[in-house]
Order: sequence, then C-alpha cells, then structure tokens
Amino acid sequence: MRGDNTLLYIVVAIVILHFLVGIGFLVYKLAGPVKKSELEAEKNDDL
Repeated sequence: MRGDNTLLYIVVAIVILHFLVGIGFLVYKLAGPVKKSELEAEKNDDL
C-alpha cells in the first residue's frame, strides 16, 4: 500500500510543478520585451 501513496505524491508533484512553470511562463510573456536602453543600463551597472 505504501507504494501507491508514493506514486500519487509523484503525480501530484508533477502536476503542481507543471502549473507553476505555466504561471511563470505567462508572467514572463506578459512582462513584454526588454528595451535596449534597459539592457544597456544593466550592463553599465555591472561595471
């Protein structure tokens, strides 16, 4: 019986991770493209 619970936990973990990755992808897409001026400002800050 213990093996059945382990399989269930693995499946649930995969489903939860799938949702988290999907939400993260949507947030990334909704943020829009990064402007060139922002990229240059980040490079200058690193120096």
